[in-house]
Amino acid sequence: MVKATANLETRQKILRAALKRFAHAGYSAASVQQIVADAKVSKPTLYYYFRDKAALFQALVNEAHDERYHLMREAVGRVAGFRDQLVEILAVVFEYFRENRELMRISLATAFAAPGEMPPGLRYLDRCERNFEFIHTLMKDALARGELDARFDSRELALGFDGQMILYLMSHLLMPDQVLDRRTAKRIVDLFLAGGALKKRAR
Repeated sequence: MVKATANLETRQKILRAALKRFAHAGYSAASVQQIVADAKVSKPTLYYYFRDKAALFQALVNEAHDERYHLMREAVGRVAGFRDQLVEILAVVFEYFRENRELMRISLATAFAAPGEMPPGLRYLDRCERNFEFIHTLMKDALARGELDARFDSRELALGFDGQMILYLMSHLLMPDQVLDRRTAKRIVDLFLAGGALKKRAR
């Protein structure tokens, strides 16, 4: 048990050092030598846990997508009611983003990176699809219960909600002063559910 804990701590130390290098220098410029120096481990130790620099980067991308997926699942299980579930999803993702800003920045950047900026063969679309399908299932269920406008199909609705979430995360990278908290989450969900058009009063 002690050895397993030590192994996990060493692995995490290497990942945090790699994240710092990738976040500040980019994938191509970061070197294994720099990473092991920052982590205060030997190269053989790094290669015990990770095949190469590309595997390190892959592990970080996986961590970002996997943690977001687990947080969303837990969020939905904590509350009842569709609106509250959406608010909880945004709130926990925003909190994770605030606490793991550089990790999330790297994971979001994978979709827009030019060739050479990311390791060849980087895999992330399967996890993106899994996370999206989780949201998609919520929309399908809400449509079936009559809680959403049937003029829109479940995929359109999922894209609308997931797109807003990603856009807010990305805009925060450009404008760090923008507040991402539970109040913001509630307003995003209310806009998504009610729309922004002014409702005409009945005469």
